[in-house]
Amino acid sequence: MATETTFEVGIIGAGIMGEALLAAISKAGIPVTSIAIADKRSGRVAELQKKYGCAISNPSEIALSAKNILLVVKPQDMNSLLEEIGKTFSTSQRVISFAAGKKTSLIEGYMNGSVPVIRVMPNTPMSVGVGASAISRGKNASASDIKAVEDLLSSAGKTIVVDESLQDAVTATSGSGPAYFFRFVEAMINGARDLGLSEGDAKTLVIQTITGAAAMLNVEGASPSKLRENVTSPNGTTFAALQVFESMDVEGIIKNAMQAARDRSQELS
Repeated sequence: MATETTFEVGIIGAGIMGEALLAAISKAGIPVTSIAIADKRSGRVAELQKKYGCAISNPSEIALSAKNILLVVKPQDMNSLLEEIGKTFSTSQRVISFAAGKKTSLIEGYMNGSVPVIRVMPNTPMSVGVGASAISRGKNASASDIKAVEDLLSSAGKTIVVDESLQDAVTATSGSGPAYFFRFVEAMINGARDLGLSEGDAKTLVIQTITGAAAMLNVEGASPSKLRENVTSPNGTTFAALQVFESMDVEGIIKNAMQAARDRSQELS
């Protein structure tokens, strides 16, 4: 049975990622009046309605009346949400999950019929339009469903399409990746302060340095290895710093951290 949709997009979950998606989708050209958002925190959805002009709804209503249903709840809340609304979805809708570790097969198991399910692993830079998202299709999703999700996320940054078996690796790379980066920035600022710079000057120098380095990486044909070599004179200051990194096996530390994130993502499934 087809569902007559009232909303083009319904977002269930109004946390940081839910708001980032709301902002990105409205920038992609969907009128905010066609977007509904639901969350158990009534004050939070009222805040987003005032800020963006979207509609306030609830999970059951979104499940009945939204063409594209975005599940942006915590992984531990997904099963109870699907128990409540999973049987409501119809084949004329798309269910798009942004929950880490939750497989499309699990979501499909709560539904009647061949409802298209798509899984997305986003990251928080989406909130400023430079996110990285990986999209995977469930067994009932088509190429046109994937294209529709890519269009929804077109103002949120870059997207790739991967087999779902790689989603845990994506989680460990781009999903958790911003936190690795922010931790490194914290350490650089603290290191600069220990060398005598003020808090303000340390933040200015570190953030501008990181921003500039990222911009250089986005130049066509740029190689991180080559850019590193260009800064590193033999036996110079940069060489001395990098030798400390190598002596502490910085690559091993990062790989172990990413494997831990991947393993936790698998546990959440």
